[in-house]
Amino acid sequence: MKLILTQAVDGLGKPGDVVEVKDGYGRNFLQPRGFAVAWTKGGEKQVTQIKRAQKAKEVRGLDHAKEIKAALEATNVKLVAHAGSTGKLFGSVTTADVAVAVRNAGGPALDKRALVIAKPIKAVGEHKVQVKLHDSVTANVIVNVIAG
Repeated sequence: MKLILTQAVDGLGKPGDVVEVKDGYGRNFLQPRGFAVAWTKGGEKQVTQIKRAQKAKEVRGLDHAKEIKAALEATNVKLVAHAGSTGKLFGSVTTADVAVAVRNAGGPALDKRALVIAKPIKAVGEHKVQVKLHDSVTANVIVNVIAG
């Protein structure tokens, strides 16, 4: 089965790639989850749109990644979350929450899939979050979770 990837899939490819997979994998896993669409003759337009959108979001080389890393590490990120009197959060902080907090703090817009939270953030205080900007550049952002 020939498919066009709409999202990055580990071990298979990145958005816009045309891949050949087994029928069951494509029909039962990739397509229902929105990771891929069926290849058609009109698929060329989809591939170019996906690649154009990906280029707009991606980091433009190693030097640009280093600039973003410096800006991120200098950013003071504060995130307000609901917490009890002991400092334990009601729920946990997600990568999407961190991405929004970085943007609100004046940092660059980040893809939530580029963020890595080592262990779930379930308490107030300072927490370290990694941001994978490039194959060889990873920034460490300190997120200060405040009870609100």
